[in-house]
Amino acid sequence: MPLVRIDHSDARTNSAEIAGAIHDAIVAVYGIPVRDRFQVITARPSATIVAEDAGLGFDRTDPVIIQIFTQRGRTDETKQELYAEIATRLATVGVDGEDVFIGYVENGPQDWSFGFGRAQYMTGELAVPAAKPAGASV
Repeated sequence: MPLVRIDHSDARTNSAEIAGAIHDAIVAVYGIPVRDRFQVITARPSATIVAEDAGLGFDRTDPVIIQIFTQRGRTDETKQELYAEIATRLATVGVDGEDVFIGYVENGPQDWSFGFGRAQYMTGELAVPAAKPAGASV
């Protein structure tokens, strides 16, 4: 159950395609259900996004900032696979690889409430999702 925040400049007019590409990558790599989709998409003035190269020697032209909040338990290899899949799918909707910036935050089942003031993973209303091994098919 990832919660994904997506920020991009208002010069990009394809928010739905960007969000869809990111979600499709998560479904493909993590094997989550298609309707397990929680995204917050914000188009903002480009001056409000600062994302330099961190010393890697490239320039970003129009960054897309992606924050993924999800349950811990996936391997580093699976995360790398996800990052690559997101970049590949975003390229198909016009986002260059140097413009993809991903922050990944892990937490536990006690850190989620899907409504009604309850932590449904803790109450048993929802089963805690199992991590899919790297390279496994959906």
